[in-house]
Amino acid sequence: MGAESTRSTPELTDAQWDRMRRYGVPVEAQPGDVLFQSGEAWYDLILVESGAVDVVREPLAWVGETIIATLGPRSFVGELGLLNGQRAFLTARVAEPGRMLRVDHEALQRMMAEDDELCDLMLRTLWARREELRSGPAAWTLKLIGSSRSREAMALRRYAERLGLVHTWVDADDPATAEAFAVHGYAIDDLPIAIVQGERVPHATPGQLAEMLGLAYTAEDDLAVDLAVVGAGPAGLAAAIYGASEGLRTVLLDAVTPGGQSASTSRIENYLGFPFGVSGDALTAQASLQAFKFGVRVVAPCEAGRLDPTPDALQLTLADGVTVRARAVVVTTGVAYRSLPLDRWKEFEGAGIYYAATALELRQAAGAEVVVVGGANSAGQAALALASTGCRVRLVVRSNELGSQMSSYLVDRLVEDSRIDVHTGTQVVGLHGDDELDRVTLSGGVDGTVPCSALFCFIGAEPATDWLTGVERDEHGFVHTGADVIGLGDAWRELGRMPLPFETSIPRVFAAGDVRRGSMKRVAAAVGEGSSAVASVHRALAAAEVFA
Repeated sequence: MGAESTRSTPELTDAQWDRMRRYGVPVEAQPGDVLFQSGEAWYDLILVESGAVDVVREPLAWVGETIIATLGPRSFVGELGLLNGQRAFLTARVAEPGRMLRVDHEALQRMMAEDDELCDLMLRTLWARREELRSGPAAWTLKLIGSSRSREAMALRRYAERLGLVHTWVDADDPATAEAFAVHGYAIDDLPIAIVQGERVPHATPGQLAEMLGLAYTAEDDLAVDLAVVGAGPAGLAAAIYGASEGLRTVLLDAVTPGGQSASTSRIENYLGFPFGVSGDALTAQASLQAFKFGVRVVAPCEAGRLDPTPDALQLTLADGVTVRARAVVVTTGVAYRSLPLDRWKEFEGAGIYYAATALELRQAAGAEVVVVGGANSAGQAALALASTGCRVRLVVRSNELGSQMSSYLVDRLVEDSRIDVHTGTQVVGLHGDDELDRVTLSGGVDGTVPCSALFCFIGAEPATDWLTGVERDEHGFVHTGADVIGLGDAWRELGRMPLPFETSIPRVFAAGDVRRGSMKRVAAAVGEGSSAVASVHRALAAAEVFA
């Protein structure tokens, strides 16, 4: 973010600057004035008409203040947290006197809704700044310390990476880190540790991190919304984006992080518009940015605990007791990963057993001997991605035919890849190792114990619907929708209509994606269902006066 024109400091035309100024409130600024402070929530975008502003990483316990950038006339100060509500992790301080304009969050959203050119410019700039900050001294404002063999530490790191948080990861297994522990007073028993703006948090969890960064849903957020989407996989992201883009006040909640099961996919090759393929992580990141563009409030981790219809609204009670009131709810909670019924399975989760093959896991396993379990597309894509990092891969498939559940293009590539051994009619029956997995025992088409530093499990999943006690489901837990709904109670007789497409047995509660009975279990289908469900949401809301 230097003085030259780059993606993170675009050169604005006269027309662009004049239009942008209309959304701001002018202030005269003097040297030393703080325009926003680290830790501040929903801070203002600052337009610099004259003078200069230093963007500063404030001093931490182990290092002094650092000026990250200095922005002069006809520039603006802010990064992606302006859109997603993350608390500021840097401070903006006036370096040279001049005239500034403050653009609050509401005015910023109005600008992005009313001016497509400024919206695109703002999105590209804020995204580019976030990416630059991730690799510089600003990343010291959030340090995560943990062992790559720890399930808790990996969950914390995965949360930070999937949300694109500016942070630094410190590997506690590195001998140099162990020496630093003693100097700074850290204890191994406190891992994983998060250091947020210098404040140490032992045994840190994604939920604690979200609260400190302003990304959690709290009692102060207890406002009525038009649409609450529960689950931020492809279906949920699509529903939230379509709902918000069509004027619905929308909140998107996820128990872990945005992306759902698709975020664990290393490469999606048959998604429309991506001829060279796209990773689940990349698709999720772009969809999340699109959600911010339309003003969706994205909250994670945020687990739904109960859904209750009330006379004037639907009430979602979250696991921590906070409530969300909505005119309509779209459930897109997807599915939970299945595991193998083997001794020591839980022990090795995060220490050799994984349910995803994203960039994070690929870095962990690069060059090692690994086993991928599963016969569907996600397993095939993972095997190819791992092989590309130098791994020797054994693809273990219970079925006798590789092509029974997998796309033919993947089958052909797997069979032709010399780095991948395909074992059909085979199962993993034993796990071995001390603190980490190092061998597995196979039985069936191939028998014996083989080296294995990492096992990637893609054997399907079960619908995450246990919390939907009042919604009609089939014997496997998948939600009935539309014409599949069997039990129509008094609420439907009072409405005088049948359930709309994607509507469940509770009026104005919809379901889309993998959680729905009869869904295709494909990313493109989930996106289509999420967006289509919003069409039914509009029809339902038009027929009911709720919060009128």
